[in-house]
Amino acid sequence: MGIAITGIGVISAIGNGADATLASLRQKQSGIGEVRHLPTCHRGLPVGEVDDSDNELKHGLGIAEDTEVSRTVLLGATALHEAIADAGIDKAQCQRMVLVSGTTVGGMDVTERYFGQLAESDEHLQPVMSHDCGSSTEATARYGGIGGVRCTTVSTACSSALNAIAVGAELLSRGEADVVIAGGSEALSLFHLNGFNSLMILSQERCRPFDAVRNGLNLGEGAAYVVMQRSDDATGRVYGYVAGYGNACDAYHQTASSPDGEGAYRAMSEALAMGGVKPEDIDYVNAHGTATENNDSSESAALRRLFGDAMPPVSSTKGYTGHTTSASGAIEVVISLLAMQHGFVPANVGYNTADIACIEPSMGIEGVSLRRVLCNSFGFGGNDSSLLLSLDEPKYPWPSYSQSAVVAADVVIDNSESLAELRQYIPVLETRRMGKLLKAATLSSLQALRKAGIDAPDAVIAATRWGMLETSERFLSDMCQGGETMLKPSLFMQSTHNTIASAIAIRTRCQGYNITYSHGSASLDWALDDARRLIAQGKARSVLVGLHDESTPMFADICRRLGCPMPYEVYSRSILLTTD
Repeated sequence: MGIAITGIGVISAIGNGADATLASLRQKQSGIGEVRHLPTCHRGLPVGEVDDSDNELKHGLGIAEDTEVSRTVLLGATALHEAIADAGIDKAQCQRMVLVSGTTVGGMDVTERYFGQLAESDEHLQPVMSHDCGSSTEATARYGGIGGVRCTTVSTACSSALNAIAVGAELLSRGEADVVIAGGSEALSLFHLNGFNSLMILSQERCRPFDAVRNGLNLGEGAAYVVMQRSDDATGRVYGYVAGYGNACDAYHQTASSPDGEGAYRAMSEALAMGGVKPEDIDYVNAHGTATENNDSSESAALRRLFGDAMPPVSSTKGYTGHTTSASGAIEVVISLLAMQHGFVPANVGYNTADIACIEPSMGIEGVSLRRVLCNSFGFGGNDSSLLLSLDEPKYPWPSYSQSAVVAADVVIDNSESLAELRQYIPVLETRRMGKLLKAATLSSLQALRKAGIDAPDAVIAATRWGMLETSERFLSDMCQGGETMLKPSLFMQSTHNTIASAIAIRTRCQGYNITYSHGSASLDWALDDARRLIAQGKARSVLVGLHDESTPMFADICRRLGCPMPYEVYSRSILLTTD
């Protein structure tokens, strides 16, 4: 049985729709340019913005201009509409459809717009409370024409959308859905433009992946989704098959990749092994290739280790779209599928000068046969993922299920007073640099491992609705009150939803499967289900699953004014699942 891709939808800086995207790729036309829509003072930072304004996107979706909708949702719904129409899927005839979407910023653009008014007015409280990742996915489904379908959200920073596709493929292989639409959406926001800028990894020129004089990335925005069905159910066009995937953690640093690219190597190797193919069978690699000094050399080390002297053509397409963060994996999967269908290798635009530390990327090849393509997406915290695409239906069976999981430990931290116990595990000076929720998550995780008598798990899976709320709020407050300069990179580093899972992996040196679900009250259920799957397939003998959330005085006040239940100050539950 194969997992067939039967529909695609995409929007980015190089076009609205697959046809426009293909034309830009063939013409080697980059979409990176000056900021036009984002209200930032950093006008000198090139970005990959979608041409359409919010109102133009609303018009295309039939949404009234005065309706408050985040740009992430507008981009996602636009790509979703195209994918569904392309596949010819009738929602009314498909009761077992699932949407798996990746995002990190969610509706942050709406929150930024009203953040300074929240203390004085109740008018915009509800839109701000609906900016979380899960709410954004639900809204994307609704405006994309499939409201009411089962949804979940993956938030692993820049590898989110690729992981979403892998999760969707698993749902189909396990018979839990008949149609899965998977991908991701991310709009440019002041929050993550300034966050990346605080890390000093944004270029003031168009990015040059793998180039010797590369000096940083360009942020972009966009969305892409693929429609997937089991091959036996696919009656129309098939763009290709999901032949395998790999998910590993570098377990090295929150924002830097290891010099040897261990996580990237593991992810690519796992994808090939799952697909039953050898490195020499790969015809093209769509690299993560952000054009930062660290990423490109680390990814190159992993590619050289995997392919040796038989290096296939490799290119990064971020010189076209910019780095679309959580949406990048899905956008690049669609680009890869277009390349496979039309027989060309996309050019690594911007490359001029060879770097001994990097692979030499392709500047574009026409008239080639691409039967198997590997797509890479790597995120903060070492969340590394690879997806193997094939034009030929795989002949191997997906992993079978034979083992069952049991709970070996279950630990809850639900008050700040308990955090002092963390000193038993970590030096005081180190804990001072950690936010409240990260302290609680670390403590519950280490206590669960100690209780089960395990030093390190084989995999780490996190669940959260709001993520690192305290640090995110502090970064927002500094930005909105003090302006877009002198912002603290440490706050941004601890603001992404996958911070906790990656921090636990780094501390325990767990280089296995690592993922974060962020879909409201359903987050933990999705995380536990994923953990049981890993154990059933024999991919892990122990999986650390955590539910981690927190509140702040501002957040508690908003909840009170909206009449919502008062949230806990801090809550962290760590469950260690093992084989029976």
